[in-house]
Amino acid sequence: MTEDSVAHPRSCCAPARETSGGGSAQTSVPVLGAVPISAGSGPHRIEQCTVPAQTFEMGDQDGVGYAADGETPVHPVTLDAFSIDATSVTNADFAAFVEATGYRTESETFGFSAVFHLALAAPEDAIIGRASGTPWWLGVKGADWAHPGGPDSTVEDLEDHPVVHVSWNDAQAYCHWAGRTLPTEAQWEAASRGGAAGQRYPWGPEFPGDGQAWRANIWQGRFPVDNTVEDGFLTTAPVRTFTPNAYGLWQTVGNVWEWCADWFDPRYYTQSPAENPAGPGQGSARVLRGGSFLCHDSYCNRYRNAARSSNTPDSAMSNTGFRTVGKPLTS
Repeated sequence: MTEDSVAHPRSCCAPARETSGGGSAQTSVPVLGAVPISAGSGPHRIEQCTVPAQTFEMGDQDGVGYAADGETPVHPVTLDAFSIDATSVTNADFAAFVEATGYRTESETFGFSAVFHLALAAPEDAIIGRASGTPWWLGVKGADWAHPGGPDSTVEDLEDHPVVHVSWNDAQAYCHWAGRTLPTEAQWEAASRGGAAGQRYPWGPEFPGDGQAWRANIWQGRFPVDNTVEDGFLTTAPVRTFTPNAYGLWQTVGNVWEWCADWFDPRYYTQSPAENPAGPGQGSARVLRGGSFLCHDSYCNRYRNAARSSNTPDSAMSNTGFRTVGKPLTS
């Protein structure tokens, strides 16, 4: 999106911020103006889960994915053991980073971000446009991580909710400060599967609301105008809602999309290395995983272990956050 016009979304799930020349490049050392952020200088207090070394079948084994997303072919991937955050990075976690560094997110420097229309908390003159083809996405001046619905909102009572309106570049800056990295796409999928081979969701094959309490924060009702809120949440849920998977990870599907380290290429699975794949060497968009509170079968069936999406590295929106991984674990 630009301030003058709102771009057609890169995927059905989130609008892309328009930039000259495609996605912005991430520098090796994130900076605040001309001042580098010291690598590994900040505390990272999120509980860690261990994902053991393994070989697993990566990709859509149910045949329900979108062809353009490149969820196939299913292929074996071998990973070294690693640790990963039990939850998405929260507003409280990100606030600690901002307080320690003075970092300003790209939504703040651009002056606007993408807000879902039912979550708007802003005067009419703060709306700069609507996404072409997906008019429920609004470009809103003053929307950022601390004001997720726009300038009239706050995260004061949302400390344990996932931080949103963070771009891939913003997530990288946090990781640099915390001495962490974003997960590779393969690490993310292995962690979400929780050791269960071939399952559609972290808990198994059952739809999130089949016959019992909801297992994920997704859309219920008629998208995008009527959310019946059967799972209890119109937008984000606290990060420790529902039940963790077998590895101890909370809400890898639904709630918020999560940035991964990889460049996105829908053809990558046809040439991906078998061991510790790290994605293509270049690209214009970065991988997003897990779906969000806006996912619904009628529109975006991407709240699955194998589902993939992408957006430009400088794009931010009200349904996207991240979690981080530590250094590989030695046996």
